[in-house]
Amino acid sequence: MNLEIRSPDPAAESFTAENCHILELANIPGDPDCSIARARVEPGATTRWHRLAGTAERYVILEGRGRAEIGDLPPREVGPGDVVLIPPGVRQRIANAAETDLVFLAICTPRFTPAAYEDLGS
Repeated sequence: MNLEIRSPDPAAESFTAENCHILELANIPGDPDCSIARARVEPGATTRWHRLAGTAERYVILEGRGRAEIGDLPPREVGPGDVVLIPPGVRQRIANAAETDLVFLAICTPRFTPAAYEDLGS
């Protein structure tokens, strides 16, 4: 990793097939150990069931209220300050349970690559 200060471009946010908006904050080949994205789930939306092969993920909830479903755990309400830990290969999805956007950081180790993503359906 090189010394660097990265500034996100809000216009670079994109809507994904996973049913959420993603803004990559730090996901570069020069820092293969970690990636950080801001995820935004609209009111009433739920992301698709998915899992990441060989990649651990953490959701750090910044704004809104949601319902996280991770592996075989019962659904859990989450809000600002909560951290959801997701080991590699564990199915996951999150629903927005409020009338405002659900916003969280998705921190992956090693860094997220599309090859790690497996869609498991709705």
